[in-house]
Amino acid sequence: MIRLNEDGLLPPDDYHMTINELKRSLLVHGPGDDSPWDYAKRLYLVNNLEVLVKELWSVGIDEIFIDGSFVEDKASPGDIDGYFVADPQTLPDIVRELNKQNPYKI
Repeated sequence: MIRLNEDGLLPPDDYHMTINELKRSLLVHGPGDDSPWDYAKRLYLVNNLEVLVKELWSVGIDEIFIDGSFVEDKASPGDIDGYFVADPQTLPDIVRELNKQNPYKI
């Protein structure tokens, strides 16, 4: 079970989760019943993240990390910051494959 520290941050570490585990986690549901946590906004962000993650998986990217205010005690973050790990030599191929899947292009 993940918990925020006294500064409202996740303790430094890698937290391995599926999208469904993330949807059920503190990061979506909040730290407690009396919290001003914006569950609907956080779930909306994770649902959008799920679309991106599935696209990345389809091109072989499986090291995906999220960060930013979404993993802090900010009640209503504006977005989810993140990055993924890829071989720079294959990045043009990855971009080409992702652009085939998504009409909005990357």
